[in-house]
Amino acid sequence: MLHDLTPLLLPLLVLPTQATAYPNSLFAPLTERETRGSRLSIGKRQTNSNGSSSSSPSNNVTTTPNESDFLWIIQDTYDATNFFQEFSFFNGSDPTHYVDHDTAFAHNLSYISYDGKVVMKGDDTNWLAEGQYRESVRVSSNTIYNGGLFILDTDRAPWGCGVWPAFWTFGVEETWPGGGEIDIIEGVHDNEHNQVTWHTNPGCTLNPSANFTGSIVKGSPSPNLDCTGGPTQPGCGITEWSQASYGPTFDAQGGGVFAMKWDEDGIAVWSFYRVAIPQDIQDGTPNPANWPTPVAALAPTTCDPATYFSNHSIIFDITFCGDWAGNSYATSGCPGTCNDRLIDPSNFVNASWDINWLKVYRRQTVKGVVSSATGLHAEPRSFALLALAAAFFVVPGWLAMF
Repeated sequence: MLHDLTPLLLPLLVLPTQATAYPNSLFAPLTERETRGSRLSIGKRQTNSNGSSSSSPSNNVTTTPNESDFLWIIQDTYDATNFFQEFSFFNGSDPTHYVDHDTAFAHNLSYISYDGKVVMKGDDTNWLAEGQYRESVRVSSNTIYNGGLFILDTDRAPWGCGVWPAFWTFGVEETWPGGGEIDIIEGVHDNEHNQVTWHTNPGCTLNPSANFTGSIVKGSPSPNLDCTGGPTQPGCGITEWSQASYGPTFDAQGGGVFAMKWDEDGIAVWSFYRVAIPQDIQDGTPNPANWPTPVAALAPTTCDPATYFSNHSIIFDITFCGDWAGNSYATSGCPGTCNDRLIDPSNFVNASWDINWLKVYRRQTVKGVVSSATGLHAEPRSFALLALAAAFFVVPGWLAMF
């Protein structure tokens, strides 16, 4: 005969009227348990005196000016195990002959190296007739993103006279530049400085007072702050100060990491050469609030990310000549003409991506905070859920006693 269980369940259903500390307790909200499972340490939040987002050096939680806490949770990882299954090949001519998947692998333009690198390269084997296009690779992610923290670790990025590589994202569901474009790595020829560029519909502008270390790309005659993209409108760009951010110096010192953060606080880009990669990136627990000033930033005050950027695919490509490398070739210091340059395959031995991994993190709001001093502060509804769970798992054992 079943007894009245109300006296037994009542203690479980009497919930705290305010947040209570339970160190190392299972009473944590789900987001906290996910956090611990992902090796993300959470500490006491900190707000800067100017109201900006901040974090202490040992803390992976960021606090925004409105006192909400968030961290970055891994969403997608692309590496030797899955890269070519998660990216699709684009094929066309411009005057680069982008090849399809089967041709890329058959001609040794895409492969996984013996040491686990994702390799994508231009043809550096075949001599061409004058006017013939050189084969290369362009791939796009199958997954579409509307924000995130995108971190690329690459040992090599393409460079050389007549070479125009890019690692970028753009909106695939609208006619360009609708949906926006974010060029994270881009350069031409033997340049030594990476250029970060945005292309948008009219209305988005670059704020020169935003916090970044690079130099705004000059227009005619003043710096170009208009991010509008079009046939005669180049968008707005920022050139990195570091000579190790692109080209031969970047490759010679072992490559490095590029990161792009796209959220409600704007769009920012960082680059780190190999020996200066932040520990939190190496540990898989990135927090841009702990990093140095970004090399480039597009502030939300003059360009709302939600308005101008949407539904982006991630792109890697290696273009030969084209609008930028072709039009700038005569003033680049490179020999001959760009079309002549295409003929000899030895000119393109450095036109290669050698990628370790690409990771995309999503921004996750934290509903409670764990620290060594205060333990866990949880919302009351978390206790209600646990009480119901306890009723299912514990009560059958109690019934056996009656």
